[in-house]
Amino acid sequence: MSSEAETLFERIIAGEVPAEVVYQDETTFAFRDINPQARVHVLVVPRKRYRNVAELAAADPQLLSDVVATAAKVASLEGISSSGYRVVFNTDADAGQTVFHVHAHVLGGESLGHFGKVGG
Repeated sequence: MSSEAETLFERIIAGEVPAEVVYQDETTFAFRDINPQARVHVLVVPRKRYRNVAELAAADPQLLSDVVATAAKVASLEGISSSGYRVVFNTDADAGQTVFHVHAHVLGGESLGHFGKVGG
């Protein structure tokens, strides 16, 4: 686990920074993204901090499984599990990761189309 200063997500989990909580359990915490990229955009974070999904997978595969299971639970709670949803993990700066506490983006509620570099 990273030894860096407390992240924004740890402050949200602790209730120090307000967030619209969607779901929480013993190992995970899910809340709405403040800059949504789809009608539904919820972040799922493990309560224990790892820098990115690769670090999490290597250190605690069960916790990674918990994060993915919570993403599916969020999709169900948000009513998008049958229409389809996307789960995205950004890893490091080139992928757009800005908070270095692993998190899954659950996106849906509308047609998302393709993603990645266009015209490349």
